[in-house]
Order: sequence, then structure tokens, then C-alpha cells
Amino acid sequence: MTETVPVLEAVGVERRFRDGKLDVAVLQGVDFRLERGDQTAIIGASGSGKSTLLHLLGGLDRPTAGEVRLLGQEWSRMGEARRGRMRNQHLGFVYQFHHLLPELTAGENVALPLLIRGISSRRARLEAEHWLGQVDLGHRVAHKPAELSGGERQRVAIARALVTRPSAILADEPTGNLDQERAQHVFALLREMNRSTGTALALVTHDITLARELDRSVQLVKGHLEREHFHGQLADD
Repeated sequence: MTETVPVLEAVGVERRFRDGKLDVAVLQGVDFRLERGDQTAIIGASGSGKSTLLHLLGGLDRPTAGEVRLLGQEWSRMGEARRGRMRNQHLGFVYQFHHLLPELTAGENVALPLLIRGISSRRARLEAEHWLGQVDLGHRVAHKPAELSGGERQRVAIARALVTRPSAILADEPTGNLDQERAQHVFALLREMNRSTGTALALVTHDITLARELDRSVQLVKGHLEREHFHGQLADD
């Protein structure tokens, strides 16, 4: 049987940052695979390279060495325009801070990735309304971010990540700026979207309790991928 191509794959990835004579290796020889339908937490202490790995997987940064592949294509060396098109087509991003445009309504914020893709404004509006309905915000389509609660703004950001029906969602501490109740709600929503749509989920988190709820966790220690845990078999660090 032919092996399926992973949605995202890092092979021998290094990322070094140089500032004058200072040379810091943030990631060293990391191998990582994210398959369709996966839900994976990336955990580790501050400075272990979690966000750097997510940025490399998402094509927001380039590795110093090694390869990053999106659906089998080695895209870390592509030109910026092509990488931008692939990001828009295949990936959705959710961050700790929602990064919504304050002058746009919830519906307009969610529709924006489709408009960038060249989809008609009518279809983009209908898709935005659909996904806002999926995150229980159908009644907030015309509201601007300042009129929404923190949890609602984060749910709008999730709808925006899903509106392109991506192959994977990359979430960087998406609940880190929320209280416990809202964090649980947003986390449950991401898991439900993963299950219902088959969209792969890679989530960076400091919260070990949340990480245990995902199917898999990988642990970064000083730039190395040290441990992998399945089905909640995560040891305390």
C-alpha cells in the first residue's frame, strides 16, 4: 500500500539566529510529521523552540538547514509569492492574540482570506456566515472586534482559520490570553473542528492538562524533539 503524504513534515530541521558574534541554535535536527486528521500538541519550556517550529511548519520562517514539506512539496525554499498562495490555500492560523482587523466586522474579518484568494464577495460572505455559525457566532456577523468579548474574538479567529477549509490548523497558544472557562471552550471547539472536518491540528501550548486531551504530544527540550506521547500518556515535567 502506498504511504500517504503527510500534511506537514519537517526533516532534519535546524533554525539558528545570528546577532553579531552571537549564534543561537533554537532548533537542532528536528523531525516532525502531521498527518490528515491528527491532533498534536507541541509542548516544552519557554525558549525550547515551540513557536519557532510552528512558524517553520507554517512557512512564516525558513529553516537554516533541513526541509519543511507541505503536502509533499518542499516549500521552505519557494519564493514568497508561491509560499503565500500555498499558505492561503492549505493552512489556517490561530494565535494567542486574535489579530482581527478592528475596522472590519466579524463577517468581514472571516471573509478576508477568501477575498484574498479571489473568491467573489457574495460567496466569501456566505462562507463567513457559515463558519461563524459553526462557532456559535452567527448572531455577531455585523459586530466589530471592540464589540465582542475576548472569547468571542478568539472564536472569530478560529472561523477565519477554517473558512478556507485548510488541510491543517496551526495554533500558537490560542488559549493563553483567556480565562479558564473561555480557554476550555476554545480548545473544545478546535478539537471538534478537527474531528468534524478532518483538518489536522498542531497546537503549541504551555498547558499540560490541555495537551493531555489531544491524541498526541511532542516535547521540545532545548531545540531537540525529545519525547512523543500518545493518548494522554504524558509524563509530568
